[in-house]
Amino acid sequence: MTIQEPTLKDKTARGILWGGLSNGMMQLLNAVFGVVIARILSREDYGLVGMLAIFSTIAASLQESGFVSALTNKRNATRHDYNSVFWFNISVSVSIYLVLWFCAPLIARFFNEPRLLWLSRYAFIGFVVASLSIVPRAILFKQLRVKEQSITSLVALLASGTVGVLMAVNGMAYWGIATQSIVFVLFVALLSWWFSRFRPSFDASFRPIKEMFGFSVKMLITNIFNAINNNVFSILFGRFYDSDTVGVYNQANKWNMMGSQTITGMVQSVAQPMFVEVGPESARQCQVFRKMLRFTCFISFPAMLGLALVSSDFIVLLLTEKWLPSARILQMLCVAGAFMPVTTLYTNFIISRGKSDVYMYNTISMGLVMILLLCGLHYTKASLLGVTGIPLMVMSYVALVILWLLLWHYFLWREVGLSLWKVLSDLFPFLLIAMVAMVVAYYAGKEISILYLRLIARVLIAAIVYLALLWLLGAKILRESLAYLLRRHQHGMDKTGKEEDTIID
Repeated sequence: MTIQEPTLKDKTARGILWGGLSNGMMQLLNAVFGVVIARILSREDYGLVGMLAIFSTIAASLQESGFVSALTNKRNATRHDYNSVFWFNISVSVSIYLVLWFCAPLIARFFNEPRLLWLSRYAFIGFVVASLSIVPRAILFKQLRVKEQSITSLVALLASGTVGVLMAVNGMAYWGIATQSIVFVLFVALLSWWFSRFRPSFDASFRPIKEMFGFSVKMLITNIFNAINNNVFSILFGRFYDSDTVGVYNQANKWNMMGSQTITGMVQSVAQPMFVEVGPESARQCQVFRKMLRFTCFISFPAMLGLALVSSDFIVLLLTEKWLPSARILQMLCVAGAFMPVTTLYTNFIISRGKSDVYMYNTISMGLVMILLLCGLHYTKASLLGVTGIPLMVMSYVALVILWLLLWHYFLWREVGLSLWKVLSDLFPFLLIAMVAMVVAYYAGKEISILYLRLIARVLIAAIVYLALLWLLGAKILRESLAYLLRRHQHGMDKTGKEEDTIID
């Protein structure tokens, strides 16, 4: 009896399922560890580590150098290619660490914070360790082995979170947060090697690097600007204000990213390799993109708007009153977070078409506009409807993230001719229904004075109203998702030999 190879539909659906379970479990564990550590440490402790985030992220982008995406796009990557990339990443990582070691005094001086001197030198060890996992992770990603990636991330998070809590309890403050990150990347490296069975040899040369360099260097530059875009507030607040302000923002952004990355991770785990496998046919790619867009909106809008709805109760209940200033920022960031998975879907499509230059220039443009906008608001002391300072800067960032989707769509339309109207017809129903559900839940829970009861009531009411409206309106994506989950035991084929429906058609 022959074993039938899983189809692209099956691999994609399983990837989304495992991606969702993995990211959900990861964010749950992250939440548990984050709550415990946040109750022990101060806002200043988080702010100190937050100031270094931009340097660690840029260094990580330099060490990866865009080769994960390049190897994924290369249909017939060989062992020689993987070996060459592996040794290139190692050499780049060690070189960058040495540069940052000597730049540590400049970093401490820039933020006017002497404690950053040795903290930065210690924290930056993490990206050297992370370089060991780049090629094994690329193999797992290319093969859509989301289950193995999920197990890797969960085990790494459990180990690193435990270390972080133990160090916080023993009074090691911000050193515990830095160590937590190092332990995480160490476990990711070890488990990625185990699952991928990649074993490097000295069969390496510069030729594969040169062949992929044109694509990968654009991905590298883009990833650097993505790092700047994602950490621009930590940089500016650290420069304009103090570590306490950075800590307040980072706590809000942390919970926003937990929610947003749960959905983004589901999309990211399958989107690029799926679009590559679909092939160059525009009609088929449009069909798959629209289905993925509907699924993304179906999950993202209620999840992130729901987090915005309960943000104040959530922060006070889990982190105590000392973190309440983060709640207002979290509410605003969640609106941008709702659209970030949609942006990820667009960018993965652009990358799968080999348009790394489009991805690069668009990301750079957005980063420059964002920096100019935020600096302009700060130095001009601008006001909008009575909103000034940090809240106005965050609101402006949210508006920019949403409006920039129009530019991403322009490039997608230029590639495959998918109209904006069709995209809006896929997106807006889920957005409007989610907003209605949140309004109903807000007023339904308004008179409940007990904090945790109000939070639970609003979450349940919002979920029930959202799903009920989708069911009554005959939303196909809801019915297909439920059908797929209920028929998982059939392993992709029913008794008649007909392939079952999946959430990707």
